[in-house]
Amino acid sequence: MNPFQEKPESLEKAFQCWKKSYPVAYDKNATDPYTKTRIILMNGTEFEANWFSHQFARHIRDNDLKRELALTRAAEKRQQLKLSLLKPIDETVLEHTIGYEQLAVDLTAELAKRTKDPYVKKALDFALLEDFDHLYRYANVLEEQQGVHAERLVGGYTEIMPGRPTIAHHRYPKDNVKRGVDCSADLFTTLATMIITAAEQQTMNYYMNVTAFADTDAARRLYQEIALVEEEHVTQYESLMNAGCSWAEMLLWHEYAECYLYWSCYMTECDERVKAVWEENFRTEIAHLHKAAEILRKTEKKEWNEVIAGGEFPEPLSLHENIAYVRSVLKNTVQFTASGETYEKLDDLPKNAPFFSFQKKINPSPKDTPSHMATASYIRKNGRDYRFCTKPNPIKELQDCTADNTEVGRTPGAAGCGRFESIKCV
Repeated sequence: MNPFQEKPESLEKAFQCWKKSYPVAYDKNATDPYTKTRIILMNGTEFEANWFSHQFARHIRDNDLKRELALTRAAEKRQQLKLSLLKPIDETVLEHTIGYEQLAVDLTAELAKRTKDPYVKKALDFALLEDFDHLYRYANVLEEQQGVHAERLVGGYTEIMPGRPTIAHHRYPKDNVKRGVDCSADLFTTLATMIITAAEQQTMNYYMNVTAFADTDAARRLYQEIALVEEEHVTQYESLMNAGCSWAEMLLWHEYAECYLYWSCYMTECDERVKAVWEENFRTEIAHLHKAAEILRKTEKKEWNEVIAGGEFPEPLSLHENIAYVRSVLKNTVQFTASGETYEKLDDLPKNAPFFSFQKKINPSPKDTPSHMATASYIRKNGRDYRFCTKPNPIKELQDCTADNTEVGRTPGAAGCGRFESIKCV
């Protein structure tokens, strides 16, 4: 599939009356978990494109170009709202959060398995373990407060157990900035950096927005902590993106990424009603892509294939079970942290490394860290934590269901650990 070879429809076709723009929500008890995660993914992708367009408009003086951006942007925002409204009224914030973290785990795993760039893969594998632990933390709060088992929400496709403990995720901010790809990167890797940035940006936005509306103090504290970890993830992932593109080139990339993801959703969707939404939005994005190509041609005298060679889509991006892969990442990288533009084992860091001093500042007393407090509360009430796993945790120190480990991932020698190079794309 080459979207540049598709005939674009009118940009005006995207504007619908209220009756058509308000969708029928999915059934939270019957809908496939990956349908829900695709909806979250595309919500974030639309936000990313829309916000980029706003920033583009704020950095140019050409009002004719601003008007072109405004037309496309208005359609993007309507698409995003329609996707948001597919979420049913009876799905709680915490239930919806489980979808966010399942998406983070399985999307990150899929991108890591498919990228050809070993540096980008390391970044994806590193943060994967953190989103995996977030899923576990939220699942404990969900079961304690609402009596809902997260294993049902994830369909048994994604395990729920400790990863690199959330307490270990708080790093000196400068250590989250990595090296960006350039124009020599392969097509899928470039897309991967954009896709994961959009997804993590959406997750951060969601947590930042719902923190104050959570029903309990424990939930508010947990959202507060994890929202700030997601800020770290956004910083890491956006730094991987190609910063050498012009505004018009990046506009083209955003529209191309949207086209690719809507096509991927359509190709992998099992819900026929939602599949129709993907097809409708794909057709709208084709028009936006062709408009972006026109803007590139007018403003920079460049053709689209000077920016995106060939234009043919990679294989569809599929969301699916990644249990064995996640276990491999956990086994080999749980004791790593970010250090400058690399990742190092805690044992290899000097004692004066910024990671250790920042940890002492943020977590002077581990018992007061929200993620630990939430899990410890569940254990006190139930005698053990809530987890769903196919076999024991690959990290021996994280197998104890009756205690929450706060040393793994933040203290040298706290657990056995392999190396990034041992991770297999199973």
